[in-house]
Amino acid sequence: MADIHDDFTSLYSGLKALSESAFPKKCPNCGCLFHSAEEFIRKSQAVPGSTGLKSSIGDQEETIVELFRNCVCGSTLLDFFSERRDSSPEGLKRREIFGKIQQFLMNKGVPAATGRTELLRFMRGEYSELLETHGIRMRERNK
Repeated sequence: MADIHDDFTSLYSGLKALSESAFPKKCPNCGCLFHSAEEFIRKSQAVPGSTGLKSSIGDQEETIVELFRNCVCGSTLLDFFSERRDSSPEGLKRREIFGKIQQFLMNKGVPAATGRTELLRFMRGEYSELLETHGIRMRERNK
């Protein structure tokens, strides 16, 4: 179990690093400061009637995902995330770890789609009772 937890922590750290270089981010309208991608998503609001996601092609012909969110002041903000299919050795390792953890969950009876959804929730900084239930500690609980 410790190996799965260590692999999961490594995966989360690597994926988190993909977007952390864009932060802190400041709303040009009200000055609200977002220190991380997690905080950006948690403190901002979804664009009404939209997923807020848009795929585009960057200057180097790479796929970029644009995430539109509304600041509490109402201003629409944008963050860019690189194509998640990183083919570097580190990217391949993260995908391998993700697959191992998903397989671990499937072996415990969790449907593949549910496991994937919960893993993605975790990577967005959201809590997952399902992962905690299966021994993957999400965060330290306050006592």
